[in-house]
Amino acid sequence: MLSLTSRPSVKIQHFHDEWLEDWCQENGWTDLFCERKNNYWAFPPGAVMPEPIPGKVLRNIKSKNGMTQSEKFWSVSAIIGTCVAVISTYLLKCPMPMIVAFAFDAVTAAHLELEDI
Repeated sequence: MLSLTSRPSVKIQHFHDEWLEDWCQENGWTDLFCERKNNYWAFPPGAVMPEPIPGKVLRNIKSKNGMTQSEKFWSVSAIIGTCVAVISTYLLKCPMPMIVAFAFDAVTAAHLELEDI
């Protein structure tokens, strides 16, 4: 049962752990962990306290490796949903499927953004 204060959450992982672990090994960082969604920390070389992995590094990793499987899934589902909505709107002569598809696409695009970096 859903309460009034609970929201369903869409879990989109923007980085594969392997991508970040590879970068950490190449640059001497150790003990990678994710504090919260897309907020990665590790110990720099010779450090005694973990530091966040710099945003510039995360952007470079993302641009080099592309989309994750969850990002691809949500992107393809938005495209398929829009195609189904276009056909349904034409056949039903009703704009509601397009309105629903637009709302779904807007939410999906917002979740695909890397706002924290």
